[in-house]
Amino acid sequence: MAEMEVERAIERLFARTPEMADADAFAERVQRRLDRGWAARRVLIGSAGMVGGVIGASQLIMSNLFSRAEAASSESARVLTSGVRQLAPQAEWLLNGPAGIEAVWLVAGLAVVAMGLVLTRIIEEI
Repeated sequence: MAEMEVERAIERLFARTPEMADADAFAERVQRRLDRGWAARRVLIGSAGMVGGVIGASQLIMSNLFSRAEAASSESARVLTSGVRQLAPQAEWLLNGPAGIEAVWLVAGLAVVAMGLVLTRIIEEI
């Protein structure tokens, strides 16, 4: 019986880990190293983003994109209006169906819910 009490006392003594004298200084050094690493990462990622942005902007300017977009705007507006005119009869058929506009709203609502679920899954993975 006495052996069990001695063993329990020894287990209790070993269960309590004594605090080291320099625990606070050690924790502060580790925290400084972690912070320094994050600062360096932020600087590297920011500079890489700046370089990529400059390269992308120079490519847009050199490709004469803005003048081509200006020239194509009149033609794209014409194509868009003809597409809407072709789509209108199909939309009438859909809305005049047995469920009507309720089916369209139901599908839109389900799409929003699905996007929300996908977004929460992506946030969990990050």
